[in-house]
Amino acid sequence: MRVHHLNCGTMRPPLAPALVAHVLLIETDGAGLVLVDTGFGLHDIDDPGTRLGPSRHLIRPVLDEAETAVRQVEALGFAPSDVRNIVLTHADVDHIGGIADFPDARVHVTVGEARAAQTPQTRLERSRYSAAQLSHRPHLVEHSPVAGEAWHGFSAARELTDIAPGIVLVGLPGHTRGHAAVGVDAGDRWILHAGDAFYDHRQLSGTDRVPPALLLTERVCAHDWSLVQRNHERLAELWRAADPALLLVNAHDPALLGRARSD
Repeated sequence: MRVHHLNCGTMRPPLAPALVAHVLLIETDGAGLVLVDTGFGLHDIDDPGTRLGPSRHLIRPVLDEAETAVRQVEALGFAPSDVRNIVLTHADVDHIGGIADFPDARVHVTVGEARAAQTPQTRLERSRYSAAQLSHRPHLVEHSPVAGEAWHGFSAARELTDIAPGIVLVGLPGHTRGHAAVGVDAGDRWILHAGDAFYDHRQLSGTDRVPPALLLTERVCAHDWSLVQRNHERLAELWRAADPALLLVNAHDPALLGRARSD
């Protein structure tokens, strides 16, 4: 499968470096296009107050139409209808805004995240999810990674064979109740999109100081901080192993996006 690395939402939070919304666009053999996350969409640009809520003042998105997934899909010569499936790491506003631009696509998500987004239980969940971004009633397909098998040292994973072989949903709860990573078999290597399981590669390498504002944001936004820390430990092991057959990326680190594009 051919994989394109897109930035679908530059953000400029105060006291922190600029962030990206790293989205994968996968060309499958016979199953159309697949997106991993979507970043911000056209409707977010049209009505940021309703769709993004107060969080927009915290993340300060640029909201450039050229950065939306749908416009980048078109720029690559595809039609929006070619995107048949979208796999979400989680349902925060900077990850799902673009799903409304692909209304016919099936949206794959963990059971836990679907429940959290549709029936939030805690104050944090009620503040982080946007009902407006789901108001078009997308076709949600729920998966339970805990019922799957271990993958690269993670205890719960499920291959999404109903989309295409070589796309794996890996349960990594912590940042949100049903957060997941997504593994993609790109032929010469696997790509593991870790979503918001970590914010900055320096958290894994331990070689440089991570901006304090990022660390504070990660802690404040964590559904379960102990699980976030456990995920950090396993991801750091993968980082240190430096296996050329595995490319580790996340949602917001511009350095990892740049590395993925240059490899």
